[in-house]
Amino acid sequence: QVQLVESGGGLVQAGGSRRLSCAASGRTSSYMMGWFRQAPGKDREFVAAITISGRTTYYADSVKGRFTISRDNAQNTVYLQMDSLKSEDTDGYYCAAGRFVSSTDYYVQNTYDYWGQGTQVTVSS
Repeated sequence: QVQLVESGGGLVQAGGSRRLSCAASGRTSSYMMGWFRQAPGKDREFVAAITISGRTTYYADSVKGRFTISRDNAQNTVYLQMDSLKSEDTDGYYCAAGRFVSSTDYYVQNTYDYWGQGTQVTVSS
């Protein structure tokens, strides 16, 4: 069983930066880790994912070049560095862990096994 706890959300001005953290209670070194986001009344959408080794990362087109996902397997923690934030980045951000997520379905939320409770990021313009 894996429990995920996100932190780092808050209010930030447009153009600013924020780093989200996701701490796992269990070992996540054998899990693909991902970040998704969701606004009230909207579907959850893929943001970024990182493979077990950390050598390969994936990003949604909307955040590519602005967001960076990384992981520290020794600390069972995954990060999302968000730079050049825009008002449209305002969302609840959710961390996810998937045991059998592949390079072809990393963006599909149903392939992930565990989810955190989310942390809110609000970007003011």
